[in-house]
Amino acid sequence: MLRSMTGYGKAQTENEKYRIFVEIKTVNSKQMDLNTRLPYNYNIKEPEIRAIASRVIQRGKAYLGVTREIMGGESGRSINHKLALHYYQELKELTSQMKDHHEQHDFLQTIMRMPEVLKQDDTELDENEWVLVKDAIDEALLKLDNYRQEEGKILEVDFIGRVHKIKDYLKQIEPHEVSRLKDVKEKFNKELSDFLEDKSLDENRYEQELVYYLDKLDITEEKVRLKQHCDYFLETLNSESPVGKKLNFIAQEMGREINTTGSKANNAGIQKIVVDMKDELEKIKDQLANIL
Repeated sequence: MLRSMTGYGKAQTENEKYRIFVEIKTVNSKQMDLNTRLPYNYNIKEPEIRAIASRVIQRGKAYLGVTREIMGGESGRSINHKLALHYYQELKELTSQMKDHHEQHDFLQTIMRMPEVLKQDDTELDENEWVLVKDAIDEALLKLDNYRQEEGKILEVDFIGRVHKIKDYLKQIEPHEVSRLKDVKEKFNKELSDFLEDKSLDENRYEQELVYYLDKLDITEEKVRLKQHCDYFLETLNSESPVGKKLNFIAQEMGREINTTGSKANNAGIQKIVVDMKDELEKIKDQLANIL
């Protein structure tokens, strides 16, 4: 089952002491890039939180935020009165040296934004709270995974439709091949006739050269390999493990066969079909950038 790298999950748990909020957002990225925002006293658990999240997220740029609300009106933070008064005295002295020092100034808002005035109480994370946090993270990750699966289903339908279009275009090449080889042979004969004029020609050697030339224009192998790549792409979509990178590799191989077919075509009808196949493949590649 396909999973998108874009996802969102949010969860909330609580007990008589705490209310925990967890929010997780992910977007596409080639590597795993997880940014966390945690309450101060959760930092000791950050490696474990990263390990839990990484097992589900696996790849992509992600944000995981945890906030804690203490029940019963306690904030868990306090004002450093000594430091606040120190800042107040410094600001008053600075103001007295300024031209407009006679004006009234409200320093409270400024002081509250100064470093370390509002400090977090260093309460240790107890086991009951940690269980609550893990439950919230697990729930948010489950919602994230469900979101990614739903996005993946939409992309899977799109991929299947576009790959079948490429296979249909491949069938449309066949009617052009007979006329293409006939046109090439006629053109070859005319150019050779104009060049030789009345000179004699070794018919056997001519036939050998013509066969060699036509063999260089043959696209049978390219068509067979392209069909095989298309079938393998569709088969890989059903895999349970993350397949984003694998599908990218298959799409690259499909592109090689389509390009080679175009370079050998020497026929306007086939060239048009090749352009249509390239268009579908580019749309597939664009969407693959968001597949886990």
